[in-house]
Amino acid sequence: MAQHICAVDVGTRSARAAIFAPDGRMLAREARSFDVSEQAGGVAEYRFETLWQAACDAVRAALETAGTAAKDIAGLAFDATCSLVLPVPLGPDGRDTIAWYDHRAAVEAAEITATGHDLIRHLGGSMSPEMQTAKLLWVKRHRPDLWPQARGARDLVDALTGRACGSVSASASVLATKWPYLPDAGGWQTDLLARIGLDDLALPETVLQPGSCAGRLTEAAAAQMGLTPGLRVGTGMVDAYAGALGASTGAPDGLCLIAGTSNCVMALSDRPTAIPGIWGPFRDAVLPGLWASEGGQSAAGAALDFVIDSWPGREAAPRPDHPTILHRIAALRADQGESFARGLHVLPDFNGNRSPLADPLARGVIHGLPLDRSFDALCALYWRTAVGIALGTRQILSHMGVAPGRALTMGGGMALSDQMTQLFADATGHVIVRQTNTDAVLRGTAMVAAVASGLATDLAQAGQQFADKTDTFAPQPEAQARMTRDYAIFEALQEQRRSLHILDGT
Repeated sequence: MAQHICAVDVGTRSARAAIFAPDGRMLAREARSFDVSEQAGGVAEYRFETLWQAACDAVRAALETAGTAAKDIAGLAFDATCSLVLPVPLGPDGRDTIAWYDHRAAVEAAEITATGHDLIRHLGGSMSPEMQTAKLLWVKRHRPDLWPQARGARDLVDALTGRACGSVSASASVLATKWPYLPDAGGWQTDLLARIGLDDLALPETVLQPGSCAGRLTEAAAAQMGLTPGLRVGTGMVDAYAGALGASTGAPDGLCLIAGTSNCVMALSDRPTAIPGIWGPFRDAVLPGLWASEGGQSAAGAALDFVIDSWPGREAAPRPDHPTILHRIAALRADQGESFARGLHVLPDFNGNRSPLADPLARGVIHGLPLDRSFDALCALYWRTAVGIALGTRQILSHMGVAPGRALTMGGGMALSDQMTQLFADATGHVIVRQTNTDAVLRGTAMVAAVASGLATDLAQAGQQFADKTDTFAPQPEAQARMTRDYAIFEALQEQRRSLHILDGT
């Protein structure tokens, strides 16, 4: 009897696929990268076909690495970024998917915020240009030639699921967090859509909860992935919410940090609480009956990538990867102690401040940058950018009212590094709990697939079945004084930035 699970995570620049054993062990994880086209004005686009092919290639590679036969896979599910897939290309190059972090719709987002609709209360008081409503309004206004087809756009995870099994359904989790949809207030907010001129948006007729079976894997999709036709395909989630599910393993009071290209602090509660600058509360976004709140940093791993790509010495040397930089940072910190990178401070808001400021126009600040092109100078800037990201997470946790002593489960790409995980513990003052052998986002998606395939009755049971050993990172007492000083500087830089914006009239 087939009892293994295949989970696919389509992120910002790569697709990851993993094979899980019946007891929740991750047997293999493979990744395949893809291109994103970034242009002036905050524009970022993909070709959906490229994303799909990367996902298929990652699945084939994961099956081979795990040594698992296609007949042994019982279920498949996807998670993905909240990118927007259009049924028609935006241009002659075939790009038909607006990336989640695309900010072209800032004006539209501000106009939707100004309506004062109750939906805005569930978005921290401000519509983000990263939300699908703002993006769709931009498309209708600026590309009216495409709108008759584009009005049928779908969230990326629903498009991937649909490509796999032919389903036209939408995930309730995706709708609640990224679309004008309030499950506790009748679902689709058609009055808002009419008010902003999107009353002709094509709304999906079928909305399914994560873990529901969306359909069966088609022969064409099975051939591309190396899987068996007829395989059950689960209704998926946005990647951060899959990460929250995987990190909490179904616990109803979960608090977690998904630290990847962007960072998301996810809190689950049985009581809805709206907090300015925090997305949510969203009912049923992670677990049925619970409310999810999300405090986010739009550029986290992306900010570190930007630092690497902007290094002046890159023309004279190959682009260094993250592990190489972190290894050198560990040596520099061991040798130089407190003096390493001292005087260098970074506000990493290169793509706006999602939480707690809800300001998509905020920009990064670097204080104390020397005229130094060396690799060690790059490592110093990288480290201080990472510190700025961690301090931003501290600010978000404080803004959310999270008690200082509460444990924080961490997942995502940054959690793969002990050094980075310890940094977040030191900067936030929270004990960090990290799953030992797995990827929280893929684990959450595997839980969804397990329920869809019948290997688990619900997500709570799947969480128990997929529970993993954990490592604990406690804040280091010797780091607390430095982090307290750094946090005071972090807030001072934010205040200085506000003052400069006033003087500059921006």
